[in-house]
Amino acid sequence: MTKQLQMLGLIFAFALASTALVSTQEKEQEKAPPPAPAKTAPVPVVPLKIQILMTRYQGEKKISSMPYTISVLTGNPATLRMGTKVPVTMMMMTNVPKDAPAGGPVQYQDVGTNIDCTAAPLEDGRFSLRLTIDDSSVFPDDQNSSRPNPTFRSFRASNGLVLKNGETATFTTATDKVTGETVKVDVTLTIVK
Repeated sequence: MTKQLQMLGLIFAFALASTALVSTQEKEQEKAPPPAPAKTAPVPVVPLKIQILMTRYQGEKKISSMPYTISVLTGNPATLRMGTKVPVTMMMMTNVPKDAPAGGPVQYQDVGTNIDCTAAPLEDGRFSLRLTIDDSSVFPDDQNSSRPNPTFRSFRASNGLVLKNGETATFTTATDKVTGETVKVDVTLTIVK
């Protein structure tokens, strides 16, 4: 029995010593200043010229080609907003007095091109681009149409590309299911020296 008591006493002493050691370590950690954050190299800012060519085709025939150029500094977003507001007459209301002017109230529809671009350098000398292109226009009026208001068409694409200096890539190609026109967007990246 005494051996068992001696063993229990030894285990109890060990448990007390362990608790005191852990408590001392915790107090020392509380007093110690936090470790300094690891230093990272700053990301270099590189000036880029991004050329965007939006081309429309009807079958094999090129209908239009619209070039856009936007300057981008890596790590900073760049935007381009270009367009106009088109007046659209709203529906005529019923029970309007005879001396009221013809037509209804006018609202304005935004038409044009919006481009958002960001670029980040990669370790191998290429650049990761993130582009969003939003393009809207007034659909050409049909001469025999009885519609009093214009029709609008829109195109929106958002995606990423990886390009090196002087490289061109197709950003997207899409066909309008109403007109059959195909829109192709090509992007070229150039480092500005």
